Amino acid sequence: MSRIKQPNSRHCFICGVENPVGLHLHFYETEPGVVETEYIAPEHFEGYPGVLHGGIVAAIIDEVSGRAYMGNDPANPRFMFTGKLEIKYRKNVPIGKPLKIIGKVIENKGRIAKAWGGIHDAETSELLAEGTGMHINVPTDQFDMSQLEELGWKVYPD
Repeated sequence: MSRIKQPNSRHCFICGVENPVGLHLHFYETEPGVVETEYIAPEHFEGYPGVLHGGIVAAIIDEVSGRAYMGNDPANPRFMFTGKLEIKYRKNVPIGKPLKIIGKVIENKGRIAKAWGGIHDAETSELLAEGTGMHINVPTDQFDMSQLEELGWKVYPD
């Protein structure tokens, strides 16, 4: 299975490499329309003892589902807003344990797309939380693609 690394930004809460309070996730396209990452949540994102806060779970699913459409061309990414996000919390997502996070394209209709995101226990593959997002292309008049370098939008080495 080939893994093509997607770009990160400087300050995004999920992928920002310079965000002091962020998650610092790196995403890899494993096939067209499928992205993956791994994560071990630290204690400072805890909700209940030993459990990742549900808002952080939702933020991760939001990001991984949106990134399923992004592609792997750093110079021409598909940036999308989330219009709707539905989360199903199946089991407690643990802190301090390896997680495997997957995003998959469901449907792509013009400027609107749907995707699924899931958080799995990396050791057992058990699905802990999942969600479906409806994403909308960021309008071209709201985002200047020439700002990508300023945002630090690039593939950073592992």
